[in-house]
Amino acid sequence: MKGKKVTNPVGKPIPILPQARDALVVIDVQNCFLPGGSLAVSEGGRIISPLNHAIELFEKRKLPIFFSRDWHPSNHCSFREQGGPWPSHGVQNTEGARFSSDLKVPEAATIISKGTETDKEEYSALYGRDAMGNTLYWHLHQSGIRRIFVGGLATDYCVLNTVRDILRQGYEVYVLTDAICAVDANEGDGEMALKEMTERGAKIITTGDIQQ
Repeated sequence: MKGKKVTNPVGKPIPILPQARDALVVIDVQNCFLPGGSLAVSEGGRIISPLNHAIELFEKRKLPIFFSRDWHPSNHCSFREQGGPWPSHGVQNTEGARFSSDLKVPEAATIISKGTETDKEEYSALYGRDAMGNTLYWHLHQSGIRRIFVGGLATDYCVLNTVRDILRQGYEVYVLTDAICAVDANEGDGEMALKEMTERGAKIITTGDIQQ
């Protein structure tokens, strides 16, 4: 992925130290979106190792970590059987909807479910809800979060829409480019999505730029 990285005046990446008022948002790393899944991102598996690195760093510092997931009813409007554009995916309580077994999901993390209503598509995670009915936006606001680090699937859909919404709310956003991957239904969609995110104000780093 291309994009302007956060650098110092001599062009070297600036190390980022996770601190109070930071949060990590991991988007839709579910079996259905990984190789072998019903709506697979062909190279999606490569993001798991860098994501686990970021998760470990945030967990060590006891900072908030959120995992979003598609959690659709079996007759969701986005499915082709219902006239939508996508094959069935992210169906509640199925193997496809589960997070990858290779992904580290700390016990203290908050799970955010989206697309839970039959007639409502929901690409952005910001207004998805936890088990208590609280939105991701509510959690960020209640915790006084200022900086949000984002990775997951897919760059050109749920990552893009989540970043759009978070930026609209005035948060500082860091996109982890080694921890995202695009569907690229049309060639270049991922690059265009990353370009849009940077133009809207997102900062581009890799998980390697995050200090321990």
